[in-house]
Amino acid sequence: MSILVKPDSKILVQGITGSFGARHTQLSLEYGTQVVAGVTPGKGGQVFEHNGKRIPIFDTVADAVKQTGATVSAIFVPPPFAADAILESVDAGMDLAVAITEGIPVNDMVRVRRAMQGCATRLIGPNCPGIVTPGEGKDSHGGCRIGIAPGYIHKKGHIGVVSRSGTLTYEAVWQLTSRGIGQSTCVGIGGDPVNGTSHLDVIKLFNADPETHGIIMIGEIGGSAEEEAAEWIQQHCKKPVAGFIAGATAPPGRRMGHAGAIVSGGKGTAEAKIAAFRAAGIGVAATPSEMADTLLKML
Repeated sequence: MSILVKPDSKILVQGITGSFGARHTQLSLEYGTQVVAGVTPGKGGQVFEHNGKRIPIFDTVADAVKQTGATVSAIFVPPPFAADAILESVDAGMDLAVAITEGIPVNDMVRVRRAMQGCATRLIGPNCPGIVTPGEGKDSHGGCRIGIAPGYIHKKGHIGVVSRSGTLTYEAVWQLTSRGIGQSTCVGIGGDPVNGTSHLDVIKLFNADPETHGIIMIGEIGGSAEEEAAEWIQQHCKKPVAGFIAGATAPPGRRMGHAGAIVSGGKGTAEAKIAAFRAAGIGVAATPSEMADTLLKML
């Protein structure tokens, strides 16, 4: 099983005609992802072609959903327009919106979060690598790849991965695959201070998935999301969890990489997060190179 998306999920791509959206749509199609529509205002009626596949392009998400039955949106829209693109997918009743875009203004995301309260659509991101549910084929092709993660490093299996960092997501996945261990689903939740889905949201989904047998959770300095997830894991999670916290050497008050990776007011330190992990029984990897081995020792 998997969480959030399956190999047969129908995907539409907002921003499919931009260079970034087009390239990653091609890679997703090559992975076996069921991309059924593209959306670019003003380009409805055109066709996106790749390796013999013809993907219709629509002016609006609502039209694309009506014509193709897509339930998941991948958003590659430039930052000034990305918040409205997210809300358009919400208005169209998508089950899931995955916002890859980096640099969306925080005020825009506050507006999006407020507008999404009580709605059925789940948002992953923004500023995230997306989601991969590996398939059964060679190099796990035939799965579902939404976003920018390299598909070939994945292998179908039973370990869930959730991370704020894109590159550390890939590192954990490759460590697992190199050891012959597959993944159920890998979720990059993004590194912005205001996002749609938290570590805890994903941990709950993995905990409820009978085919996920262990979890790697990767966090970083800033905010309190990792501590909140650790508290829930200690009380409720039935599966072994290994974790890593990035940013232990970052100076307070300086943003490191992600917009949300900043220690301010003495909160969000790596030390506090690592302490919360240890208190919850989460295996803590001292360095990124030990993430997979830390979990495998717990299984």
